[in-house]
Amino acid sequence: MNTFINNNHKLNKKKVVFIIEATGTGKFRLSVDLSTHFRGEIINSNKMQVYKGLDIVTNKITHAEIQGVRHYLLGEIEPDSNFTAEDFCLKSNIYIETILKAQCVPIIVGGSNSYIEKLVEDPVFMFKHKYDGCFIWIDVEQSVLNRRVDTRVDEMVNACSFCS
Repeated sequence: MNTFINNNHKLNKKKVVFIIEATGTGKFRLSVDLSTHFRGEIINSNKMQVYKGLDIVTNKITHAEIQGVRHYLLGEIEPDSNFTAEDFCLKSNIYIETILKAQCVPIIVGGSNSYIEKLVEDPVFMFKHKYDGCFIWIDVEQSVLNRRVDTRVDEMVNACSFCS
């Protein structure tokens, strides 16, 4: 007689939250809200926002919007570097462990799905063996998204000291 026994509960896997979707959907705002409520720290997975500078071009979350929540890989990499999906995975694994050791929840946020896919699916990084992933996909109507993006661009241009 074959009996299936689910032993996943015995593995005591730690949770990692992913918030993904397109620019302007509010994923960073949601990640900050979740972080303040559940004692989380955020790992950015946006391919362009990992680079220093480029704040306006990439719609990077502002210092005020961060609300004191710790962020990793947000403006951390030199712009002339070639930061690959593998580099993202190597750094993310270190940051996930750092966040978990601080007894916080790792929240990975961004729209660059190739980074997330590599982290979760590549057997080299053993994500599925070590962690339980909770994926939150934000879906916004096009008209709402257009209004948010328009407002965000206006705010960024108004805040830009060299734009006028």
